[in-house]
Amino acid sequence: MIDISESVMQFLLALIVVGPLIGAVAALLPAPPGLKGKSPDQAVLRHGVVVTGAVLIAAIVLALGFDRDHPAKMQASTDISWIPALDIRIHLGIDGISLPLLLLTALLTFLCALYSYFKMPEGPSPRAFVALLLVLESGTLATFAVLDLILFFLAFEMVLIPMYFLIARWGGAQRVQAAWKFILYTLLGSVVMLLGLLLIGLKSGTFDMVALATDNGRGLTTSVQVTAVLAIAVGLAVKTPMWPLHSWLPDAHTAAPTVGSVLLAGVLLKMGTYGFVRVALPIAPEGMHAFAPYLAAFAVVGILYGSLACLSLARKGNKGDLKRLIAYSSVGHMGFVLLGIASMTPTGVNGALFANIAHGLITGLLFFLVGALKDRYGTADLDTLAGATGAALYGRAPRLGVLLAFAAVASLGLPGLAGFWGEMLTMFGAFDPAEGLSRPAFLTYMALAGLGTLLTAAYLLIVVRRVCMGERDPKGPAVADLQGYEAATWTPLVALTVLAGLWPAVLLGLTDPAVQKLLAGGKS
Repeated sequence: MIDISESVMQFLLALIVVGPLIGAVAALLPAPPGLKGKSPDQAVLRHGVVVTGAVLIAAIVLALGFDRDHPAKMQASTDISWIPALDIRIHLGIDGISLPLLLLTALLTFLCALYSYFKMPEGPSPRAFVALLLVLESGTLATFAVLDLILFFLAFEMVLIPMYFLIARWGGAQRVQAAWKFILYTLLGSVVMLLGLLLIGLKSGTFDMVALATDNGRGLTTSVQVTAVLAIAVGLAVKTPMWPLHSWLPDAHTAAPTVGSVLLAGVLLKMGTYGFVRVALPIAPEGMHAFAPYLAAFAVVGILYGSLACLSLARKGNKGDLKRLIAYSSVGHMGFVLLGIASMTPTGVNGALFANIAHGLITGLLFFLVGALKDRYGTADLDTLAGATGAALYGRAPRLGVLLAFAAVASLGLPGLAGFWGEMLTMFGAFDPAEGLSRPAFLTYMALAGLGTLLTAAYLLIVVRRVCMGERDPKGPAVADLQGYEAATWTPLVALTVLAGLWPAVLLGLTDPAVQKLLAGGKS
């Protein structure tokens, strides 16, 4: 930790949120003559790397200046009146819950910009691509930094249009249908969520998330809380995505370009679960308590459904798409996050937040790897990759094969890697849920979630066996192994997956005091 004044911290947080927007506008303007270089396309892609890199550096400096001794306290706070008539304020701040997500977003967006500089997806002008990537980053970072319900909703919505165009213009087969499905599902869910947020703001007299969390629902009747949580949960559940509101996700991932899939899985899904922790849990605890058993039930169905869908796709002869398989695996992994939140205990919520970060790192790496496989083989079809002249990655591209196996075992929750702690803690949360919740029901959910971990291990090991193993056909086409730019892009994700697995206190030391305060109604 370094000593940084509060005013500098405020500036850094504002820069992190607004900087990508300024960069997006600059990307659309003509480049100055000295910066055009030989290729204007490469110049604008380089601009994307520079802007996202600057945002990442600012986020790291912000994290270094963050007071780790008081992670439950809102830091780098800015509070300016924006629309006085409605008491809507530009209120920014970070605590131990939002800081890891802020860093994850800044890192993944930078890695996506760096990867795109060397491997731009096929499609229209890179100028529009970079601008959309930066608008997407700004909206996601704002979601994790704002402390006003209306601003939270605006930031939540801000990411939809850029992601729609990234899928529709730079995606693969069926991209337009997938993009429409994505936008319609999320917009309809968001409309319902807005009604819930307005209900809370109008009934309590404020949209300030810190004041509402401190009040802990005391200014809202039980019926208002239940109605508000029901409405808010629909919008958040679509974005998470929770079964049965998940069906847009596999299509979106399958059609999206590689960097689109990385950001969708690594960052956008986290906005939904973050909303449950930041809005529903502290602001309407009685409403959340009423819905917690149902949320846990849907979460467990999602875990089992996602795992069984992946097992089906992994089977020989089913023409399973590897990107689609990883998308369904996200439904299962996010089910663990929802189960932890539904337990309404510090252990469960900490596990959910840890699983959020772990999923972002591991699934981001998996989508990068599958994108690289698709570039080399021209397909992500599992039967083709595992055919007689298929991947056999250990023999053809050993470094790529080892990385894919590493990401798979991290995803299945191998102890010592990041995927283990979140799932274990969420199940511990379900083992002893909050007072008033049915323990027999949650014990059943825990047992079913445990079955889900076995199914997850089964389908991921099948994928590794089919894609990485097998004898190399000497007459088969040559396959390039790990490239320099790929190593530069993926190494941070590998290192952080190992670090979080071996030293979970790095994350839990940040989140636990903030979660304890959140669940105690704003009291440390």
